[in-house]
Amino acid sequence: MTTATRMTESELIDACLAQDRLAQKMLYDRYSAAMFTLAYRMTNDFELANDALQEAFVKIFRSLHQFRRESTLGAWIKTIVTRTTLGLIKKQIQFSPLPDDINHHIVDWGHALDVEYLEKAIQGLPSGYRTVFVLIEVEGFSHKEVAELLNISVGTTKSQLFHARKKLKEYLETMEK
Repeated sequence: MTTATRMTESELIDACLAQDRLAQKMLYDRYSAAMFTLAYRMTNDFELANDALQEAFVKIFRSLHQFRRESTLGAWIKTIVTRTTLGLIKKQIQFSPLPDDINHHIVDWGHALDVEYLEKAIQGLPSGYRTVFVLIEVEGFSHKEVAELLNISVGTTKSQLFHARKKLKEYLETMEK
């Protein structure tokens, strides 16, 4: 058997399924930091992000036997963390009603942004804007996927993203002054 630090993804999954506690810890250690970052970006709340992460990993270990290996383990885990986090924050997310004929322009950010500067700006967005922005722009979900996850229309995801970008640009411009 391969040592825990050198396990391939497939070996790690098999060891976890065999209830190998070292492998389970390794799986958690391998993915928890990135998944916490995702949950925090979505919630803007350390405690809620921690709750989402813990709840998601319980689901991951309970349903690992259902993982069909059709995608990477990381992509599968990311989906579970995203859905778990959304389940915890759905009551807090508020989407602003917007007209359907909104002009969807690409926002010109002007120059390169400092990561901390941008993170602060993203966390300052209203919850609906922030959630859609993070899922689409940061995590790479499509409008259709986000619409299904949030149980909203594709038009709403597009308008929320448009307004998130606009608010971010305004916020970043005021921070520069």
